[in-house]
Amino acid sequence: MPSTSLKRKLVLAKIVSVFERFGFDPLETPAIEFAETLKGKYGEDEKLIFEFTDRGDRQVALRYDQTVPLSRVVAQYPELPKPFKRYQTQNVWRAENPQKGRFREFLQVDFDVVGSSSTLVDSEIAQIISAVLKELGFKKFRILLNSRPLLNDLMKSSGVDENLVTGAITSIDKLKKIGIDGVIQEMVGRGIPTEVAKKVIESFQNAKPNQEVQSVLDTLKDSGEDMSSFVFEPTLARGLAYYTGIIYEAEVEGFSAGSVCGGGRYDKLIGQFSGTDYPANGASFGFDRVLEAMEEQGLLPEVKTTTKVLVTIFSKDLVQNSLKVAQELKAQGINTEVYLDTDAKLEKQLKYADAKGIPFAIILGPEEAEKAVVNLKNLSTKEQTQVPISEVITKLT
Repeated sequence: MPSTSLKRKLVLAKIVSVFERFGFDPLETPAIEFAETLKGKYGEDEKLIFEFTDRGDRQVALRYDQTVPLSRVVAQYPELPKPFKRYQTQNVWRAENPQKGRFREFLQVDFDVVGSSSTLVDSEIAQIISAVLKELGFKKFRILLNSRPLLNDLMKSSGVDENLVTGAITSIDKLKKIGIDGVIQEMVGRGIPTEVAKKVIESFQNAKPNQEVQSVLDTLKDSGEDMSSFVFEPTLARGLAYYTGIIYEAEVEGFSAGSVCGGGRYDKLIGQFSGTDYPANGASFGFDRVLEAMEEQGLLPEVKTTTKVLVTIFSKDLVQNSLKVAQELKAQGINTEVYLDTDAKLEKQLKYADAKGIPFAIILGPEEAEKAVVNLKNLSTKEQTQVPISEVITKLT
């Protein structure tokens, strides 16, 4: 509905302003991709892809995320300047059970850097996550960092069979949801011996940052960031199969529905389309979760409409006067609505403005028309003043 859409628009504009502050430009891709473009990129989550046959007997699928389409674009347009910094704010679709903060269709807000393997990129992604959360008004949050190579090393040192590592990492990623016993049980179900599964848990609990994670933390510190927001989390796994390096998740303190942002480095994904690997790193905000977290913490703005003033119609004889005033206001960039019924009583028009949340109304009767003034009414305070149109413009801008 309009009031909710306006809140979403305002929040999205704040997020985009941060992306652009860091030098990112927008990209848009089609809602539908060839199924083969998406398949084989998401690990176990592939079962959530909406796939179907179109009227041309082509196997197609709805966009599952923004990262795989970005990879296709980079492979398709190798002339793009590198590093290529883009953000993307479009809907994605996933065939899962709707729940708090999770829907079958939702807006995903991505930002990525393609073409650089530098630690500066890894730290900038974390910086941007922090900057966005601050811009939205969150005071207490944590940005968790880990490394996929570290996860692989821990699995190997714990004795996990090489063919079972990916599944074991997926299980570790569920630690907060199902607990230690649940993770062990799931790993055993994947064919990992109980003693090995227990050793995996122990190794993760005692893990220290590897050089990759430590370099990012050091760079963030050198950049002057508040390091209390950045936390090494050895059990952070991120379920998607394409991650190859540093990974991130952001949690808002007091919000129980899960992380509001996640991402990481994926240096091998683009090569699946082009035959040439490109280093890449990025993250994605779950927009609906961000909104829910903001609402819980009282951070969403109260807004019903973008209209600043309603110009009323006093009578059929004065329609032209009202239209002229409205035109002057619009020419000055003031969001102005004219009541579109010449037979409606003034009381009905003011009730309409009040119900819609328009803060001001202009009343222009015969006396005002003769004096070249208008009555400006504040619909919150009910205060009404007679002023020249030039003063109205000053008061409303």
